[in-house]
Amino acid sequence: MKELVIKSTIREAQLDELTEQERTLIQKAIEATDRSYAPYSHFHVGAAISLQNGELFMGCNQENAAFPAGICAERSAIFAAGAKYPDQPVTMLAIAARNPQGELQEEPVSPCGPCRQVLIETETRFHQPVRILLYGQKHIYVVDSIKQLMPLSFTEF
Repeated sequence: MKELVIKSTIREAQLDELTEQERTLIQKAIEATDRSYAPYSHFHVGAAISLQNGELFMGCNQENAAFPAGICAERSAIFAAGAKYPDQPVTMLAIAARNPQGELQEEPVSPCGPCRQVLIETETRFHQPVRILLYGQKHIYVVDSIKQLMPLSFTEF
């Protein structure tokens, strides 16, 4: 049996180390947490994406008593952007979350499996990586492609 070692590169940054565009996107993700509908989990997630044409879209999680009829913040933002600008690549995604007490998470949160798969599809569709900013009050993780979070991914066959 052969052992494979798969490495990911994730950088840790402070807000003041990011570009103005990155800080703006994180602020939009934080703002989107206030629009979340999470009466069951009480975990409010916001996402913001930028498109290649400069347009920004926000998304937030929307829960439903009939699980899994809700949608995550990341997918709501990506699908809203795709509905308006189907030919525009996503260049960057920021994610922020609030805990049940309404406080921003101390540590960054990462996308769930289905959201990671949608991001893989987005990168594959447009043949370019999506820069991901995972916000936490203590620090921000900066990821250059979803492939760093999901190196063994399912793509078109």
